[in-house]
Amino acid sequence: MITNDASLLDLKHKILEEVARLAWKDELNEEGKQKLVYELIPGPLAKYRCCVYKDRELVKQRIRLAEGKNPTPGNDSTNIVQILSPACEECPISSYSVTDNCRKCMGQACKNACKFDAISIGNHRSHIDPTKCRECGKCAQACPYNAIVHLERPCKKACPVGAITYNEYGICIIDEEKCINCGHCIHACPFGAPASKSNLPGIIADIKSDREVFAMCAPATEGQFGPDITMGSIRVACKELGFTDMVEVGLGGDMTAAYESEEWSEAKEAGKKMTTSCCPAFINMLRKHFPELYKNNMSSVVSPMCAISRYLKATHPGCITVFVGPCIAKKSEAADKELVAENADYVLTYGEFRAFLRSKDVELKPCEDRYQESSIFGKRFATSGGVAKAVIECMEERGVDTNDISLRKCAGGDECRKALTLLQFGKLPEDFVEGMVCPGGCVGGPSKHRTESETLKAREVLLKQADGRKVLENLKQYPMDKFSMFRDDIIHKAWIETEAEKAERAAREAENK
Repeated sequence: MITNDASLLDLKHKILEEVARLAWKDELNEEGKQKLVYELIPGPLAKYRCCVYKDRELVKQRIRLAEGKNPTPGNDSTNIVQILSPACEECPISSYSVTDNCRKCMGQACKNACKFDAISIGNHRSHIDPTKCRECGKCAQACPYNAIVHLERPCKKACPVGAITYNEYGICIIDEEKCINCGHCIHACPFGAPASKSNLPGIIADIKSDREVFAMCAPATEGQFGPDITMGSIRVACKELGFTDMVEVGLGGDMTAAYESEEWSEAKEAGKKMTTSCCPAFINMLRKHFPELYKNNMSSVVSPMCAISRYLKATHPGCITVFVGPCIAKKSEAADKELVAENADYVLTYGEFRAFLRSKDVELKPCEDRYQESSIFGKRFATSGGVAKAVIECMEERGVDTNDISLRKCAGGDECRKALTLLQFGKLPEDFVEGMVCPGGCVGGPSKHRTESETLKAREVLLKQADGRKVLENLKQYPMDKFSMFRDDIIHKAWIETEAEKAERAAREAENK
């Protein structure tokens, strides 16, 4: 798959792999890390930057990120997405530039349009002083030859919430009060300056201990590695890595849909509009940019990742849970234990997972294991519209009429922000908002292994092999009364019952009285 940082991915993943190898051998100390820097960048010539010293500094900072640390000592940032400053020095400081199309015309429309005296007329063309330019764009609009272009940095262009600015040296700065940790800037930057924290050494330490460590694979996993690699294949590989077992998070999708469907029913009766609560970047957008909607309109049900983590921690006390998926924002969800308790202990992207596999020379292979714990509805949580379909399916399984439900499916940061703005001002016509910050849903996540089209094609082959189990019937196999499905830890056991089962239970309770 080709991305803006395609040529950098080999280096990124090689560093992760080698850090993991050192951790397996208990050699991830200062000497081991220093040796790794010189193995990757032996010199004397630079491989990636202007000099070998900058190359080595960037490798050092990436090693720190692989350990779950900030790129430089003394940095107390809690943000998952960080900026590697030495990598962020090649973009032009000026957003507006004059091209060779400039005719140095007598009308000087650009200069006359500028209200900040930032434009002067040179010997061959106009010149924009970046220290005076306020990026209003008036000069570009005024030029009759379209000679002035707007050079928006790729990281800033990719950010859906305007969290990226720059200091006086042109180094990218992330406003952590705005950042939703979606990770879109990471693969947009052709210099690899934005990057996310990982923690492979922590996972390895737990695997090597006496604790049970479970992998939890996102619904988006099916199709990421081709039509021959099933959830059973992933499960076998995880066990070879040392995990106790693997559970598909599509089962968590079933859990979330069952409980969220009751919320939707109650909200519809009360005339209240609601949003979903699965996409962590969407939740971060709500929490940081639409706090009133976060408080009053977001579903209180936990995400599928958290649901499976709580299920595992309830049935295997003291265990460690590791989520594997295409999402950077899941790392922020897992890290914030104050917001949601008993969530995943670690999160790995697909790139990190593949580096993890290589660190123990484990390969993903086709297998005969037809492992399935999720309904097809839980499996389809990964695509736009999948969450809503699962919720509506649960409502219908309980006998609720869903014909008059209106839904707004949002896939992409701009669509999500537009829908939430309408909801904020009471202008949203639909009853419910399904929010996914990544275009196409989770299968289009920033750390996807293949292109969305390739993944969707392979997914359809794999999903056709799934059986037709119903959501609520499937959940009867699991101890839903042993853990909470709510952010505020209130257990509501009756939410996965059908209307007929509720009536039967009410009749039994009446007889007992």
